[in-house]
Formats: sequence, structure tokens, C-alpha cells
Amino acid sequence: MAKKDKEQEQNLEEETVVETQEAPETAETPEEKNPWEEKYNQERDAHLRVAAEFDNFRKRTAKEKEASYGNGRADAVEKMLPVYDNLERALNQPTEDAAYKKGVEMTMNELVKIFTGLGVEIFGAPGDTFDPAIHNAVMHMESEDHGENEIVQVFQKGFKLGEKIVRFAMVQVAN
Repeated sequence: MAKKDKEQEQNLEEETVVETQEAPETAETPEEKNPWEEKYNQERDAHLRVAAEFDNFRKRTAKEKEASYGNGRADAVEKMLPVYDNLERALNQPTEDAAYKKGVEMTMNELVKIFTGLGVEIFGAPGDTFDPAIHNAVMHMESEDHGENEIVQVFQKGFKLGEKIVRFAMVQVAN
């Protein structure tokens, strides 16, 4: 029995030695470093999220600023369209007074020059092809003299500022 007791003691000593040798390795690796690494990763993630949110905010405000300037120009052009329409009607009226007609033509030319300077494109002329994205067809006629979807008559010209349609052209379409 003494022999068995000595063997058991030796086995226990070997197990203790093995346990004490393994213990320092496990204590250093994940358990001691983990709280600091977790905190670092959390702070880093929070910092990256704030930086990304700020970048998105900066881009969004730049787009809004650009859009508001374009919308302001479009609103100003839209408010001047009745003046354009009235000048166009005045030019189409027959008159004996050459000075009056010349004055209306000069005013109309100056208004068109201002529109061009603002980047406004005037569209809708007889003979153009009908495009439902920019034209508003209010009348239709059957005609052998005109091609299919050809604009025959323009009631109101259309205005476009960049990609934005300020006013659709009101037209009569053939076939």
C-alpha cells in the first residue's frame, strides 16, 4: 500500500506541476487583455461612426445648398414667365406703330438674353418631335402633311433650367 500511496502522490505532484505551468499562459492571454481591447474597439467604433455621420451630414448639406440655389433660380424664372408670355402676345399682334413694335422686340430680346444667362433653355417649336417628358399635348389633329408625333402648333413655350422643367410646352400634335 505504501507503494500505491507514493505513486498517487507522484501523480498528484505531476498534475500540480502541469497545472501551475499552464495557469500563467491562460491568465495572460484573453482574460487580462480583453477588457482593454474591448474598450479600445468600442471607442474606435464610436469614433468611426461619428466621423461617418459627420461626412454624411457634410455631403447632405452640400447637396441641399446646391438644390436650394437651383430651386431659387427656377422660382425666379417661373415668376418671370407671365412677362415673357405677354411680350410674345404683344409681338404677335399687328400694329402700325413701328416704334412700339421695336420697343417690344427689344424688351423681349433682353428677357431672352437674361434667361440664357441664367441657363434657361426655351423649347417647343413647330416641327419638333413630341416628347411627353417635356411637352403637354392639349390638342391632336390628323394630317397627311405632318409626320407622326410632330408638333404642329405651340400655344405656350416650355422652359427648362438644367434638368428641371420649369414649365412644360403646351402644344398641338399631329397623327
